[in-house]
This record gives sequence, structure tokens and C-alpha cells, in this order.
Amino acid sequence: MIQWKDDYCTGIAPIDEQHKELFSIANRIYDLLKNDLIPDKYDSIVAIIGELQSYTRYHFKTEEDYMQRINYRRFLSQKAAHNEFLAKMDAIDLGKIDNSQNQYLIEILDFVLDWLASHIVKADKLIA
Repeated sequence: MIQWKDDYCTGIAPIDEQHKELFSIANRIYDLLKNDLIPDKYDSIVAIIGELQSYTRYHFKTEEDYMQRINYRRFLSQKAAHNEFLAKMDAIDLGKIDNSQNQYLIEILDFVLDWLASHIVKADKLIA
């Protein structure tokens, strides 16, 4: 799965630790996807999506509070990107998960990993 790289470091310790936790959640999504011993993953998918939504909100709040404290000039664009991510997560239709659980996990994992890696490198690293 995806490993934390020094390229993702922002130099802001609390934010870097929270990014690592987001990667950890993504790795748990991957582990669930690869686990063929669980025939019905619905409850696990719902739980991990809830964890991802909750932790992401916590992380974005931490990051946005930090940006406001330092009067970061790109705060509004960061906030908009965060809001887009949260809207996508909030739009998850739990009713659709049951029909194709592994496909749904793949879609969520692809979205989260692509967004995280891109956002950290292109936006978050500019904060420090």
C-alpha cells in the first residue's frame, strides 16, 4: 500500500502526524479490500468511512486553525479544497455499498489517496 514519504512532510509536526494518520486509515481501507475472509464487508466499510469523515474534519480544523494563526494568504483556497473533499465524503451513498463492496472500496481508496498525495504536495507543503 502507500507508504509515508519524506516528500509529504510539511515541517509542521502536528499536521504531518495527522497526515500520517490519514494514510493509516487509507491503509486500513486497503487491508479491508484485500481481506477475502470477510464475505460481507458492509459494516466494516460504514465504520471506516465514518472514521475517515470524522478524522478528516478534525485534521482540516487543525490545519485551518494553524493557517489562520499565521495569517496564511492562501487560506481561502485551502478551505475551499477541504470543503470539496468533505462534500465528496458526505455524498457517499451507503445504500450503494452493498451491491458492489470491493468496487466501492477501490473507488474510495483511489479518491482518498489521489487527493491526499496531491493536496499535501501541491497545497499543504506551501503552508510552512
